[in-house]
Amino acid sequence: MPRNLPGRLAVAAVFAALFSACLASRAQDLKSFEQRITTKVLPNGLTILICERPEAPVFSYITFVDAGDVDDPAGESGLAHMFEHLAFKGTSQIGTKDYAAEKVALANVEAADDAVEAEKRNPKGSNPERLKELEAAFTKAQAAAEKYVVPNQFTDVAERNGAHGLNAETGQDQTMFFWSMPENRLELWAWLESSRLADTVPREFYKERSVVLEERRMRTDSNPEGRLFEQLAATAYVAHNYGRSGIGWPSEVSQITASEAMAFHKKYYVGSNIVIAVVGDVKAAEAMPILEKYFNKVPGGPKPLEMTTVEPKQFAEKSVVIHDPSQPIYLESYHRPSYRSPDDAVYDAISDILSNGRVSRLYRSLVRDQQIAAEAAGFSNFPGDKYPNLFTFGAVPLPGHTDAEMATAIHKEIEKLKTTDVTDAELAMYKTRARADLLRGLADNQGLANALAEYQTRYGDWRELFLQLDRVDKVTKADIRRVAKQVFVASNRTSAEIETQAPAAPAKNDGGAK
Repeated sequence: MPRNLPGRLAVAAVFAALFSACLASRAQDLKSFEQRITTKVLPNGLTILICERPEAPVFSYITFVDAGDVDDPAGESGLAHMFEHLAFKGTSQIGTKDYAAEKVALANVEAADDAVEAEKRNPKGSNPERLKELEAAFTKAQAAAEKYVVPNQFTDVAERNGAHGLNAETGQDQTMFFWSMPENRLELWAWLESSRLADTVPREFYKERSVVLEERRMRTDSNPEGRLFEQLAATAYVAHNYGRSGIGWPSEVSQITASEAMAFHKKYYVGSNIVIAVVGDVKAAEAMPILEKYFNKVPGGPKPLEMTTVEPKQFAEKSVVIHDPSQPIYLESYHRPSYRSPDDAVYDAISDILSNGRVSRLYRSLVRDQQIAAEAAGFSNFPGDKYPNLFTFGAVPLPGHTDAEMATAIHKEIEKLKTTDVTDAELAMYKTRARADLLRGLADNQGLANALAEYQTRYGDWRELFLQLDRVDKVTKADIRRVAKQVFVASNRTSAEIETQAPAAPAKNDGGAK
């Protein structure tokens, strides 16, 4: 008997006991939340969730729009991301000195941009002098529109009234807007938030388009790791939009227009595609009529159809190598089903056992024992999780070690998953951590609002947030072996790596003949 086996069994017993206690309290958890959460679907299809949590005189919210980068129309990658920037530009009432005049000026900006693009795409070739004139006219039109802008007024109004943590995020599958605020400013928030959803103005659109291009240069073009992940997705996918750049391809971002943005907004920013969750010191009986009054202004319309493109099965291993002076990094990904798969919790278990902390298998093997990697991990849901996605392994070699060593070491750990059951302690710890992570995420108002909105959107019922623990509890050792054998095979693998290449030596100056 290995000398540490009794200790491991003891740890497993402790975690099993803790998890049993967690399961016993799950019904009470759900019942407690059901008593505090009020749900209402407005006539325009928008869903509002209010969770009463009177622990402090504040509330947090999230507006969860079921549209992200994956929904960008063909040739317009980066479009969904633009609304993360436009969200703080104001409305026809906020951020303008004279909207009637500004509206005319914005139309002139759009016409000037159309003229520039038309000249650039002239099938006979653009005329440099004509293009220069049109670009000058575009710049002049922007300056004319800029005169009507009250910079940052939307943000200023919110922050002067106690708003904290104002932000927005665009992911592959969704766009989110959120902040926290004193509870006595609920109606002001409802007016602000409903206005920017229902009364969006593409103010300073082309200025923000330039900001997004600069963001891309920083996050991707000038970031070796960013380039590597972008190339991994582009190589792994041949049909689905998950293979496109999330922030957008440069040539497409530089050409998207305010008109295209507003068409996207009209399609996706409808009530049936939006869930708003409010958590904090609010009473639903008093708050719901206020929220109905304002959020009924959001346009109604049918929920946009989900993407029907299905990524075809991968039949051959694929790889991409980036030669760069930066540090080597090794990644490999395997296609897996979406979050609706019955095995979703099994993938979570694999990720947890391989990567969660210093007791995880990849850390112990590559970092602690072999001392060949600075870090190593395995994770699901790249680039998103709404559609079939990628389970990804990654490692950063220590100096003197190579990407090939990372691949070999990772494959050994994968083979162990296929051929040998995980231990009782590993499985028990995963299940206990899953519940702990859930409870930890619900500890603050913002975390709870995020979770409620996401589960209401993805499953049509926020209660699935608690029912997921049933799926966690049902994960078995056999499930982990079965999924590993099915998915982690060479023909389903795409690898991407940075192979360090010494920078080119500067050209020598021999003085030359004078």
